[in-house]
Amino acid sequence: MKGLSSELGPHHILVNCVAPGWVDTDMSASVLRTKAGLKTAARNIPLGRPATAEEIAGPILFLASDLANFINGETVNVNGGSVLCG
Repeated sequence: MKGLSSELGPHHILVNCVAPGWVDTDMSASVLRTKAGLKTAARNIPLGRPATAEEIAGPILFLASDLANFINGETVNVNGGSVLCG
């Protein structure tokens, strides 16, 4: 993120990243939709549950909007307080 944002910033191209934690989707269903799997995943998330896809989409929409036109080279952790990401 830092390298690309430095290279592309002078061309007015913003480079940012959203780093999600556990998200309840079809891809994670084999883990999160079992009682034991959900309990194990939620144990490491201070908010006590995985995110929904919509909760991940919000920060992405923000970064893609004009509201974030001076944010560059950042990783936004969207993980309910978990420290699994960046």
